[in-house]
Amino acid sequence: MQSGRYGGSGGRSFRAAAPKAYQVPSAAKTLEEKQIVAALERCSGEDGVPSKSLMREAGIADKAAFYDALHRLEEVGELKVDDQHWVKLLPRDGDLEATLVSLSERFGFARPKNGTEDIFIPGSALNGAFLGDEVVLTGLQARDKGPSGKVKRIVKKSEAKLTGTVHLERAGGGHATPDGALRYDLAIAAGDLHGAKEGDKVLLEPRQDGRGEWTRAVVKAVFGSGDVARVCADAIIERCGIPTEFPPEVLREAEAVGDMAVTQEDIDSRLDLRDEPIFTIDSADAKDLDDAISVHKTIDGYTLGVHIADVSHYVKAGSALDKEAFRRGTSVYFADRVIPMLPEALSNGVCSLNAGTEKLTFSCLMDFDKDGHMTDYRFEKAVIVSKVRGVYKEVNQIFAGTASPDLVEKYSPVAESLQGARELADILKANGRARGQMDLTSDETKFVLDENGVCIDVVPRTSGESEEMIEQLMIAANCAAAKAALKAEIPFLYRVHEKPQPDRVVELYELLDRLGIPCREIKRGNPSTKDFAAVLDRVKDGPRGPLVNQRILRTMEKARYYHRELGHFGLALGEYSHFTSPIRRYPDTSIHRILSDLVAGASKQELTKRYKTFAQESAAESSKNEVRAVTGERAAEDCYMAEYMRAHLGERHVGVISGVTPKGIFVKLQNNAEGFVALSDFENCDFQFDGEIAHKDLRSGRVLMMGQEIGIVVAAADVATGRIDFMPQEDWA
Repeated sequence: MQSGRYGGSGGRSFRAAAPKAYQVPSAAKTLEEKQIVAALERCSGEDGVPSKSLMREAGIADKAAFYDALHRLEEVGELKVDDQHWVKLLPRDGDLEATLVSLSERFGFARPKNGTEDIFIPGSALNGAFLGDEVVLTGLQARDKGPSGKVKRIVKKSEAKLTGTVHLERAGGGHATPDGALRYDLAIAAGDLHGAKEGDKVLLEPRQDGRGEWTRAVVKAVFGSGDVARVCADAIIERCGIPTEFPPEVLREAEAVGDMAVTQEDIDSRLDLRDEPIFTIDSADAKDLDDAISVHKTIDGYTLGVHIADVSHYVKAGSALDKEAFRRGTSVYFADRVIPMLPEALSNGVCSLNAGTEKLTFSCLMDFDKDGHMTDYRFEKAVIVSKVRGVYKEVNQIFAGTASPDLVEKYSPVAESLQGARELADILKANGRARGQMDLTSDETKFVLDENGVCIDVVPRTSGESEEMIEQLMIAANCAAAKAALKAEIPFLYRVHEKPQPDRVVELYELLDRLGIPCREIKRGNPSTKDFAAVLDRVKDGPRGPLVNQRILRTMEKARYYHRELGHFGLALGEYSHFTSPIRRYPDTSIHRILSDLVAGASKQELTKRYKTFAQESAAESSKNEVRAVTGERAAEDCYMAEYMRAHLGERHVGVISGVTPKGIFVKLQNNAEGFVALSDFENCDFQFDGEIAHKDLRSGRVLMMGQEIGIVVAAADVATGRIDFMPQEDWA
């Protein structure tokens, strides 16, 4: 019998009836009621407190009096008692549940769980809360600069790790400059340094002082010098809570699975595609090959096969492997390492679609007419043999007609399939443009490291024709998976990308309009994807193209996983999911599990019972873990970029102003390095900030405007924080 996130509650179940709206308790609240509320405020966590423990904590000996008081408090909506007798305080009218997301010496900001605007919390109203704590806010008030409130109680203490950089003091001891959103230094006593040296990156345990304020810290572990990006990456992994070590039971399961070979029983029970012209295309250094393709031209159009590693065949629901994959959610990619979602025995072994070996796949077979419209699709458990281990760079050479005879010979077994894939992808890409699909690009950078792991070069990642081809074919399979789930009306995970918020669109329009970039399409109250695409097309070949691309990206909502289909705004699609990467993404594995049961003949009722809760929990956890991974990856990239730029101090470059603040400007170079130029570094200038996109020198009339080119000199690079500083070239001095 399945339980937990795979079916059923798997734990304490809660009453279906919602609690009554809060009513102000009468002044005649009994002593027992006051004791219960006080006890819950002291010790209630996210899940509450068992009633027996609460009675002891409240100091109430009379069992009948305790339960009478408990029921009265529940009736007025002040607390909730679930079916397992766990008791939890409820927010009162006007109170708000939130998480403390930023903390400075004299104030903090809390982000409400309902996603509304961050709440300003004065230092005197933090009530002992620390960064990351889940809290209940009260006394909410409107201010000109945004809402404010105070912490009523801490619901759950943060389990997040705190890292920082140590700085020693002559008198002994030192202080730590924390990483992340803790924006003040913490004092460290000499006896609490535990061997940390000047500039070391360390793991910290924050401590309260005599006034209850978080001003001190103890060093719990030393990673090494903060001048080394690899060491900073170690600290970032710890701070973000990214799991790195697989538990022994997971490794044991992985070894057993890794020894499994494709059997005759597997072949007899599956669609046999071993003779098909199937091949993979990936980067030269990729080892986890989870997708392969095949294309046949037909009388009516094309038949596309997208063959995905059958991870869910090996990773069974509820197994140690599955629980660990759920906990990780995704593989995480750093310049010097990959932290895989699955052990290598699976990710690089039994699941990887290595050429020349029999592999089990979950294949999506799609028919398209000559105009690229999908006319049919089906999902099949299959067995394949990839004929060629394709490499993007090589395929791009073949498409460009510059491939060597040896390369042409290598791809000859799949030449027709490759040509058909190219033709179909071109049609699908044109259809995407016709729908209005946005051609957004992200500033991805490849970091080149030496044998010691030090960054010695940075290269902006580019996408060639073969990369775009594979992307189009994977999009088609992802759409088919979403279509199948919607048609069957079963629980599922969708990749959703909602429309941007109207206020963000207005801000974008005003910014682009001031920059002189035609953007009349988005001035309308409800711009479509095609409207944004038109603005991008208008500037894509000009110097401001990257800036506009960046600003539109910031305007968009973040894509996420969800258990209901909300459409994908960026791709201009009404249905979309993630089916094609189960080796490195848990939501894809989840989708495979659901579709596998659908293909096996499970009814709608069975699938709903089995996967309704699972789909919701997997979508939520996968979204959370994706944010964790991206946060860690970006923070590490900043450190590697600073490490590279530190070796180029004094160099002169021309960059583009990418941001403007009251104190200076950000300048982005062609290699994607972004540095800050302080206004104080411009000699003999008297700048006036327009509050949005430009500074004007009142003496010379010169303007520093977003999107404008400017010459800079690399002035400083701090690896520990990832900060890069530039100076203006002499003609601006």
